[in-house]
Amino acid sequence: MSALLERIELDEALARAAASSERDLEAESSARRIVANVRSGGDAALRSAGLEFGDLEPEQDLSIERCELEAALARVPPDVRALLERTAARIERFARAQRDALRDFELETEWGRCGQRWVALERAGCYAPGGRYPLPSSVLMTAIPARVAGVRQVLVASPRPNDVTLAAAAVAGADAVLRAGGAQAVAALAYGTGSVPRVDVVVGPGNRFVTAAKRLVAGDVAIDMLAGPSELVVVADATSDPDCIAADLLAQAEHDPRARPILLALDARVADAVERELALQLDTLPTRDVARTALANGFSARCASRADAARLVQALAPEHLEVVCEGASDFAATVDRYGALFLGENGAEVLGDYGAGPNHTLPTGGTARFSGPLGVQTFLVARTWMAGRSNASLTELARDAARLADLEGLAGHARAAHLRAGSRP
Repeated sequence: MSALLERIELDEALARAAASSERDLEAESSARRIVANVRSGGDAALRSAGLEFGDLEPEQDLSIERCELEAALARVPPDVRALLERTAARIERFARAQRDALRDFELETEWGRCGQRWVALERAGCYAPGGRYPLPSSVLMTAIPARVAGVRQVLVASPRPNDVTLAAAAVAGADAVLRAGGAQAVAALAYGTGSVPRVDVVVGPGNRFVTAAKRLVAGDVAIDMLAGPSELVVVADATSDPDCIAADLLAQAEHDPRARPILLALDARVADAVERELALQLDTLPTRDVARTALANGFSARCASRADAARLVQALAPEHLEVVCEGASDFAATVDRYGALFLGENGAEVLGDYGAGPNHTLPTGGTARFSGPLGVQTFLVARTWMAGRSNASLTELARDAARLADLEGLAGHARAAHLRAGSRP
């Protein structure tokens, strides 16, 4: 019987990490048609797509307003409301710490003053999946940082939202929920439809059609990232608990048939023990069909040393990195390419997914090499400014600017700089 997690050597794992992911041309073609239709057809096209894909019923409005979100919050059981509010409080606390870390500053110089300030975007569109698994947690993870950033209007889009999703939107401070999913939701948020205002940024995880649509609208609107199938890399040794590792790998695998669960084993014994646990736990997992398919996308790589494991982590740049080996903090200090880091068995990725504080909207597909999690900063832009004073230093600055402009052949720039230097070319 073949292993649930394919056993491969370090060189093969590094080769797989280096292989670039292929563009989903089928999803992009479908998304291109839908985005174009919604962009040109507005509300009518959005409703047509919603009916076609089952986002809403014929008698339903496209948008659910704030008063209805509050009514849904009142309808959910008290324990569910309390759960959403506790989780929201943890996410908000982390988001406020992020915001506090982004400081405006002013710099006094010889020629004058300059500085930078952070300004919130006016509108944000937050996508929350509603297909295989509706994700109210994604509503909290996207809308709360937007509110903490100071975004004036926060819209959530989700197909077929249930009361828990609507209640989460209420707790997160969303202004309305759009009954739309897939590429049509992204297009509606990016371009507006008449009843749906155009936003400044579209964020949130979604399926391949959501990702394809975000690729198409990027540039017309800001996006957080192009998220692909979810990933988890676990670094473990003989001291690690195979039960927890297997549970965490399966938790990741049940997300999506294309998810990638990966084990980096510093000891062959842990790889054997995890394989046994995977088989045992998979047998009783209600989502085992999805999880089994996803396990085939991952692998177990034997790493002869911590240096080898660190090299492979850097090459994979995974969405989630769990380090559960002995000396986890020391190992973590040797790597810096990951979407989110989870240290020790009590720093489980599932706790991050469900609201410990740090965001669960993370870069995938190796893009953690150059990008990071969604956060308050996603909804802010840095604005710089300067104000000069008439003195010798400003004259020197203006003369230098004029000389550089001359070197570049830009006579108009040089003339404008010379005027500030008190001379004419």
